[in-house]
Amino acid sequence: MKTIVLEKPGTFVRTETEGPAPPAPGQVQVRVHRIGICGTDLHAFRGRQPYFNYPRIVGHELGVEVIQAGQGVDHLSPGDRCAVEPYLNCGACIACRYGKTNCCTSLQVLGVHVDGGMREAFTVPADKLHRSYKLTFDQLALVEMLGIGAHAVDRASLTPGECVLVIGVGPIGLSVLQFAQVAGAKVIVLELNAHRMAFCRRHFHVEHGIDGKGDVLAELQEYLSGDLPTAVFDVTGNAKSMASAYRYMASGGRLVLVGLVQDDITFHDPEFHRREMTLLCSRNARGEDFSRIIRHIENGQVNTDSWITHRAGFGDMIEQFPTWLEPEQQVVKAVVSV
Repeated sequence: MKTIVLEKPGTFVRTETEGPAPPAPGQVQVRVHRIGICGTDLHAFRGRQPYFNYPRIVGHELGVEVIQAGQGVDHLSPGDRCAVEPYLNCGACIACRYGKTNCCTSLQVLGVHVDGGMREAFTVPADKLHRSYKLTFDQLALVEMLGIGAHAVDRASLTPGECVLVIGVGPIGLSVLQFAQVAGAKVIVLELNAHRMAFCRRHFHVEHGIDGKGDVLAELQEYLSGDLPTAVFDVTGNAKSMASAYRYMASGGRLVLVGLVQDDITFHDPEFHRREMTLLCSRNARGEDFSRIIRHIENGQVNTDSWITHRAGFGDMIEQFPTWLEPEQQVVKAVVSV
């Protein structure tokens, strides 16, 4: 079957691999229709993704169709359209026992730690498939990415009317923004990239955006009549930004670090303590997040129309992929059709 492998940093290769074996009990064989390109894939292509080994079949944002269900799988049938929850957890560690399957102590993520979906078909545990009778394969391929933002917002326990700041509005930042709005929060965006800021205003109706090149603290206080946001989400993956984000947060507030960086993050302790702030990290998403997101899209509470800005087929993905790293291409989300 057709397969694309990231052989080493900067090098994808097209190849033929054997098709998947019939599904074992509790497993399902799926046909891949759409693959969303994630920041993880871009970082892996550059050679900058933590916990990543080469060669690897990437692809973990997937819209798939059920081909065959294994013994004991009664809730899925051939032809069902599904999103894939790509986080393969052990089910036995303390995190799994407490329902935090997203940070299992031996977690393996499809397309990162084990081979993913950039191929025609593969086999996946049945409990990692989330079916929809309404969503398109395009929409299903967006669910995992949206799950990152949805889970981060849940971590912050936002309340309606609360003022929050989202720092960095790449795709994951946009997903945080979208679910902060679903939670009823008033959202301010801090972003250096003018195109991304314009995208937020046009498609997410953000009322107030701040250019990070100016005096951010002063502008926040002026806009909020001397106050500061009670929750701050840093989605930059930039160590300097992550270390300074707490300065924009009200006393007693929460800082949620969503972006990941290969570096140490340090804070000035007296100021950290003075605010009695809560520091949270957010990783991946849980199965309940996937189900909730699908419901939100189905009922129109989350609109996905603006997300996909770039497309490629399986035959020309390798040639197009490097261009998606170029800022002038203004990529929000690229999707590959198989």
